[in-house]
Amino acid sequence: MPGTARHDREMAIQAKKNLSKTTDPVERLRLQCLARGSAGIKGLGRVFRIMDDDNSRTLDFKEFVKGLNDYAMMIDKEEAQEIFRIFDKDGSGTIDFDEFLVTLRPPMSNARKEIIMQAFRKLDKTGDGVITIEDLRGVYNAKHHPKYQNGDWTEDQVFRAFLDNFDSPYDKDGKVTKDEFLNYYSGVSASVDSDAYFILMMKKSWKL
Repeated sequence: MPGTARHDREMAIQAKKNLSKTTDPVERLRLQCLARGSAGIKGLGRVFRIMDDDNSRTLDFKEFVKGLNDYAMMIDKEEAQEIFRIFDKDGSGTIDFDEFLVTLRPPMSNARKEIIMQAFRKLDKTGDGVITIEDLRGVYNAKHHPKYQNGDWTEDQVFRAFLDNFDSPYDKDGKVTKDEFLNYYSGVSASVDSDAYFILMMKKSWKL
């Protein structure tokens, strides 16, 4: 149930509008990601993951700036330093990029978080906090997808697109963690104004 193209377009336009109004550096970075649609934040995470050669899940300032540049984020050095300082809470000169991405996620109401976690728990059959792609097959209903409804995509194409949303092309482990699930849906959530509509959309897609 990725954000539909219309939601994505509306969100991107809104994010660009808000960009001109905000001076908060973290909010500016968030809006630049959202201006790319619901997968924008996840895309930045992917860039950071590729750069994390030693799998430390941390970035120093040089890596941080390179990641922003590789992702073509329009942020000058002073602004990048300010963002880095905000996240480098212990002054160690490195930031934890999982924590960084969680903070960058658009804020969600508790009602939205709860319905996302309900979907996660339904899928996580073993209760170990990780969903495997096989788990998705029996539970995800492709028929509610707009592209299936208008005949653009077959059911298989919907599944394919859905799974591609979760898995990074550079890190296809076929597993979806709670954070990946939340990251994905926070992007979708940012494109839907109404809590009621978001919850309805989740209930329909996941038969909750």
